[in-house]
Amino acid sequence: MRPRQWLKNGVVLAALVFAQQGDRLSSLLRALAALGLFSLLASAVYLFNDLLDRERDRVHPTKRNRPIAAGTLSPVVAGVASLVLAAGSVGLAFLLAPRFGIAALAYLVLQILYSLWLKHLVLLDVFAIAAGFVLRVVAGALVIAVPISNWLYLCTLLLALFLACAKRRAELLAFGDGDPAHHRRSLAHYSVNLLDQMIGILAACTILAYSLYTLSPETQAKFGTDALKYTIPFVIFGLFRYLYLVHQRHQGESPEKVLLTDAPLLIDIGLFLGVVVAVLYRP
Repeated sequence: MRPRQWLKNGVVLAALVFAQQGDRLSSLLRALAALGLFSLLASAVYLFNDLLDRERDRVHPTKRNRPIAAGTLSPVVAGVASLVLAAGSVGLAFLLAPRFGIAALAYLVLQILYSLWLKHLVLLDVFAIAAGFVLRVVAGALVIAVPISNWLYLCTLLLALFLACAKRRAELLAFGDGDPAHHRRSLAHYSVNLLDQMIGILAACTILAYSLYTLSPETQAKFGTDALKYTIPFVIFGLFRYLYLVHQRHQGESPEKVLLTDAPLLIDIGLFLGVVVAVLYRP
């Protein structure tokens, strides 16, 4: 079920924070419930994906240790668990809020299509990953009934594409002289040079988009201050640090592992969130 990867679902809370709803108990509880449901829904997808990929995972340097690929978890048990988690999560999502339920169902459909087809198509695979993050952010806004900011949509899309391309780069290098196409067909169409160019473009676009968001008259009028611009250095440092880890330490295949284990990055994220909360929730 990969509980470590539930960290990715933290983006569900983005709308709560930037819509200044974090100090409202009802909105906070609804957003946390949405976070929990998306985590269970993601686990249903992980089980389904591991069932489909168990033969390919056995030729991967690290994924061969996953329980289904390693033969320590029964495919029947995994399949039943996946169905129960998917049906239960979507059903509860509709009970929580109908529009949120639609977003959760759309996320499930997207992930199924990704597991069956999209992850094998060059470029579409990284866009599908990014779309999953965008749907999480949209769902987080729908569950607390706040408008979905165009800036939030754009920054999420660019950052998710950046992380997805870095993940593909790490996967490509993990095989060394082996043939990565045995694990995922789309990897045969990528090269480290191509992905480096894409990663560089996306990093620059992410920094620019977030900077324009903090400096826009719309944002300053909404929050009554331009102080959000002081979070820009943390965003730049975070992206630069991640690039350092990808290029110099050959990490990036598991973004959640990087976020949980790299102390400078954790400190940077903590400071970023601290400044955001101080600016948006000041007396």
